[in-house]
Amino acid sequence: MTKPFDSQAFAYARQFADHAFKAQALVLKGLEQVAVLQLGALEQQSRAAADFLLAAGDARDPEALRGLWDKGVALGRAQAEQAVALTQGVAAVGRQTAESLGALVQPLAAANDAAVASAGGGRKAAAR
Repeated sequence: MTKPFDSQAFAYARQFADHAFKAQALVLKGLEQVAVLQLGALEQQSRAAADFLLAAGDARDPEALRGLWDKGVALGRAQAEQAVALTQGVAAVGRQTAESLGALVQPLAAANDAAVASAGGGRKAAAR
């Protein structure tokens, strides 16, 4: 009498474990993409800052210092633009990961509904 229920419960548990493993893989893939984006931005900003510091070290006269001011403003603007682009990239990766997780959950929700429906039918039959 409990064998059909046990087999259904084990099948559901196996399906849940498979989906949990897939979900973990999706999340790790998303985190990897975010880390790549952030490291790329860090590398670009580090190079730009190093170039600016080299230019600052080479400034010997007032004209060079005035030019350095313009370079500093341009560096700040470029870094702000890179920060916005990075934020948009991270948001896109998060949205893509969320959509993938949502698609992964739909079959599991359908299986859950089917299990609840069959369990409810079993209760009605037992009550008679």
